[in-house]
Amino acid sequence: MPDRVAWGITGSGDRLREIVAEMRRLAGRYPEVEIRVFLSRAGEEVVRMYGLWEELEGTFGRPAVEKGPNQPFLAGALQRGSYRFLLIAPATSNTVAKIALGIGDSLLSNSALQALKVYPPVPVCVMPCDLEEGFTVTRLPSGEELRLRIRREDVENVERLRRMEGVEILRGPEELEPLFRKHLGPGGGR
Repeated sequence: MPDRVAWGITGSGDRLREIVAEMRRLAGRYPEVEIRVFLSRAGEEVVRMYGLWEELEGTFGRPAVEKGPNQPFLAGALQRGSYRFLLIAPATSNTVAKIALGIGDSLLSNSALQALKVYPPVPVCVMPCDLEEGFTVTRLPSGEELRLRIRREDVENVERLRRMEGVEILRGPEELEPLFRKHLGPGGGR
């Protein structure tokens, strides 16, 4: 199996700068691992709003942007074993709900669902924005804080995902390095 990771970014800015910084650090620590970035349509918009396009492109190569549920054909690449795992970070409540309910009408939800159909499933590692019911504060591209309410329904969808075979839930960017160690070994590929 190749030492490749598919990293999907959805349309949320929540902890996006921190996630990108940690992924850049991991790319340096795992130079033999190819990390390929896949953006939802909204993910592209948010990445550009936060001024992170050039940083992503400079570190990981040109991101692939969603044109439809199977364009680019990430689902097929995952099913063929071209990637060790699919990481979706950050994952909006919309993407989490789609995967939890089996709705594969977007690039990242379809790719996740198709990866989970393979037996044994290709690991799908999701970092949801909405983990716990209540209030949270996130940062806008300007640096301004925005207070948001996390709904019970969104947390229930995360719990549905957690119970799915092949899905791993990550709580934050600090869990990315342990994820890489688990799937790629301590210093990189196998």
